[in-house]
Amino acid sequence: MSLRSLLQSGFVLAPGIYDALSGLIATQAGAEAVYLSGASIAYTRFGRSDIGLVSVSEVHDTLAAITDRIDTPVIVDADTGFGNALNVQRTVRGFERAGAAAIQLEDQSFPKRCGHLDGKTLVPSQEMVGKIKAALDARQNDDTLIIARTDARAVEGLDAALDRAEMYKDAGADILFIEAPQSLEEMQMLTARFAGQIPLLANMVEGGKTPINSAKDLADLGYRIAIFPGGAVRAIAHHLQAYYGGLLAHGNNNAFAERMHDFQGLNTIIETEALMALGEKYK
Repeated sequence: MSLRSLLQSGFVLAPGIYDALSGLIATQAGAEAVYLSGASIAYTRFGRSDIGLVSVSEVHDTLAAITDRIDTPVIVDADTGFGNALNVQRTVRGFERAGAAAIQLEDQSFPKRCGHLDGKTLVPSQEMVGKIKAALDARQNDDTLIIARTDARAVEGLDAALDRAEMYKDAGADILFIEAPQSLEEMQMLTARFAGQIPLLANMVEGGKTPINSAKDLADLGYRIAIFPGGAVRAIAHHLQAYYGGLLAHGNNNAFAERMHDFQGLNTIIETEALMALGEKYK
């Protein structure tokens, strides 16, 4: 089912992923859509923070590997579009060909940084409007949704963020993403203004600036999509600290055996038997 159809039928909870394996496991767990987080690519590929180090080609290649493995709709974080309006068009064309169900663009200046870090700067609102229009002109399929994100709450205040969101809605964005409201009251203000007009996306970052709510609570507030973009990386980082610490302390993984898959267990997840059978078909 397309992301557009999912939005028409109900609330969408999109877990964050960072590669094909995490996308596969999220899909096997029942996710109907997933979110490819630029921050999570930075964390896992480079061991670095989300401060604009990831390139368009690195996101594209990661996206292509994921969509080659799963059919689940992928929302992809395209940061600033990696340049001006013409760069945005190239990004949209490439990501759409690679199978993106939705492409998220933000109004930060470059290099951008994580929406829950301090010190962000913005491009003029009219420049972002131009990027949204360029993205809409570049896409080939109306089911490829364009998400417009504003980071203005942290830079110019909530009223300015709402005004920018209004401009981005009027420019034709399919979904609005007002980043990092800092209280339940602020979340209620933005849903009161926009929920009846356009789907709203909520970003749940554990330890970030926005209060964490459940999918049900967010739906009740008026949101239509919730992403938990970096939770998987934070979980796996915690797990890896315990794994490597135990291995180096004990010299083997015996003490960790109940918290990890063995060789066959992992092969079951990635469906090795079916892959080998497919190979036999072409001998």
